[in-house]
Amino acid sequence: MTQPSIPPARPGRPVLATEEQLRCVRFGPDGLVVAVVQEHLTNSVLMVAYMDEEALRRTCASGRTWFYSRSRRNYWEKGETSGDRQYVEQISYDCDGDSLLVVVTQEGRGACHTGNHSCFYRSFGED
Repeated sequence: MTQPSIPPARPGRPVLATEEQLRCVRFGPDGLVVAVVQEHLTNSVLMVAYMDEEALRRTCASGRTWFYSRSRRNYWEKGETSGDRQYVEQISYDCDGDSLLVVVTQEGRGACHTGNHSCFYRSFGED
């Protein structure tokens, strides 16, 4: 059985972050900052991942989401193997600079590796 082919990615739109803005991000002792990914059209939270400075710079430069995998200790561009890509609309940092909000247009089935649209598909108190 052959795998379905993944269509090529369209180019993302770079985010024009200044060096001053990038210096406002406070990376933790492990060099990482939490990145909450929110869907542009629905405002739903799709996923939470981590970025280091390089992943943040790659995200800004490419207009596509890049993260740092704590378990694999490497970079990954969301959707490069699944086709479920994220195109950045906006990146914000919070008042303390210790977390990011990445607003995206989600392509494909969704953000979750389980096949669900959002990683937050389970709630306490539900079966």
